[in-house]
Amino acid sequence: MTNLVILVGRIARDPETRTTQGGTSITSVSVVTDRPARKEGKTYKDENGYTAKDSEFHRVTCFNGLGENVAKYCTKGQMVSVEGRIHYTQWEDESGTKRYGCEIIADKVDFLTKGRSGSNEDAPDIDED
Repeated sequence: MTNLVILVGRIARDPETRTTQGGTSITSVSVVTDRPARKEGKTYKDENGYTAKDSEFHRVTCFNGLGENVAKYCTKGQMVSVEGRIHYTQWEDESGTKRYGCEIIADKVDFLTKGRSGSNEDAPDIDED
């Protein structure tokens, strides 16, 4: 059995980092991917003559060193490749309603375009290991 996700997309907003009481660094980032939009099973053109696209936003969570590097080098609009796994959560909100969530737990993030530092020469591809 395998739980493997590979996303290639753009960072939708700057990464946000927090630290748990136990000292674990957690960085959250939203990655947007596009795919051709379809009507009646066929792709179509938008009002500007381009192939219409549907966008999906993916919550990506990075831990410790991986998260620190993502926070340091990544910025909104940058293209990245993310490898990881899907993680589902379930909880009850204040009113007792069951809520569900889905996120990608990143194991590896590759920087495909320049980020915050202006150069990715000092930002190697990084793994969680």
